[in-house]
Amino acid sequence: MAAKACSVLITGANRGLGLEMVKQMVESPWPVRQLLACCRDLDGLRAEVRGLRDLAKKHPNVITVLRLDTTDPCSIKESAKQVGSLVGKAGLNLLVNNTGVLTHGTMQTTSTQDMQAAFNTNIMGPMDFTKVREFLPYLQAAATASEKPGMSCSKPAVVSISSTVGSMATVKEMYSFFPMASAGLNMLTLCATEEFRKDEILFVVLHPGWVCTDMGGEGVSLTGRSVEGLLSVMDSLTEKQTGAFLDYEGKVMPW
Repeated sequence: MAAKACSVLITGANRGLGLEMVKQMVESPWPVRQLLACCRDLDGLRAEVRGLRDLAKKHPNVITVLRLDTTDPCSIKESAKQVGSLVGKAGLNLLVNNTGVLTHGTMQTTSTQDMQAAFNTNIMGPMDFTKVREFLPYLQAAATASEKPGMSCSKPAVVSISSTVGSMATVKEMYSFFPMASAGLNMLTLCATEEFRKDEILFVVLHPGWVCTDMGGEGVSLTGRSVEGLLSVMDSLTEKQTGAFLDYEGKVMPW
């Protein structure tokens, strides 16, 4: 899949879906040439951090582990400088925004602090990624470097991993997650789609299913199968899907 992309950056790459994406991308028959695996805490002792470091040691010519705290503007600026020095004139083909949080509660029980933290992670971080001084120049460079027409993940693309809880159509079933931040990410994607259409940067939101991760809990969908589906969907994306909300099987999700 994204094997067709030369350079890929994944946030939240130290656990769950992010870690599985790193694993499947580098171990596919056609692995990516450069994978920038970002996580908030490089010195963490959790098994997931060690797992990412083990993968990086196994694939030293492909994986570079970077510190990136999506809620910290200074961290975003610093990581952007590092990314620029790594990708060079070829630019960044694919940015996977995999960092997100869910709040559990209602309007009566959700605290202002929890809501602010969710907005900082789900909306403000992704918005900062695409600002002119941060990652946008590297995405634009990938568009310039590509000789292929149209849009795809082998040109510049920003894929945000969201959830069905961000769908306004499902609010009756999902309101207990107080999903305004997830819905905000969906709207941010639509706004970015229009703003950067002229740059031929593809934007899409993907729903991974209810997976067995820290955030998802014990669900009906296995993480490995979900990621395999997500990568397959990414591989098939064209300008026809820019601004779309799809699940890991490529089915259109209701906004």
